[in-house]
Amino acid sequence: MKIRNNDKVMIISGKDKTKVGKVLKILKSKNKVLVEGLNKVKKHVKPNPYKNEQGGIKDNESPIDISNVKVVCDACTLPTKIGYRYTEDGKKMRYCKKCDENF
Repeated sequence: MKIRNNDKVMIISGKDKTKVGKVLKILKSKNKVLVEGLNKVKKHVKPNPYKNEQGGIKDNESPIDISNVKVVCDACTLPTKIGYRYTEDGKKMRYCKKCDENF
């Protein structure tokens, strides 16, 4: 996967199109990502006195398909594709294909 935790991503389709957020979690088996503050859904929750939780309506982030997000480069601040290259000592590095800057 080209997207990692703590990457800044932009949603390219859906109700939150063109919004930017940080990746909280990657669900590899489902090919989905959880983005901070985006793709919110409302969930009705019953009160639980044993866990000292209140009931009501809560906003939760819902996973979004990985094909609907693009990584935002820090240098050029644009959504971009990611490429890989190897350094002289053999390490694999990610780079922005628009501005050729390393991640």
